[in-house]
Amino acid sequence: MSEPSSSYPVRLRLDRLLAPDYPLCRDDVVWVLDYIKKKVAGEDPALLDLPQPRLLRNYRLFAEAAMLLIHRRPGNEQEIDRLRLLLAEAVRDFERPLA
Repeated sequence: MSEPSSSYPVRLRLDRLLAPDYPLCRDDVVWVLDYIKKKVAGEDPALLDLPQPRLLRNYRLFAEAAMLLIHRRPGNEQEIDRLRLLLAEAVRDFERPLA
């Protein structure tokens, strides 16, 4: 049996946080945004081959998720669902889902 990659725990956490039935909280969103920031700052090889339009789209998704977090109204399920979709799309190029 092969060893799981070092990103295995990250993929597990992302899958859990982005699952529709998971109760996403502020700390979860901050963790995902920080994860994206670290991947970009570290010039992740997965990003280097992306076309510029995709990079710009990822930035827009990141910024929109951050602004939703800042201006979020407590208990607004539609905003939580929107936030989850934005984050899922923003991390799509970093980690592949396990499922």
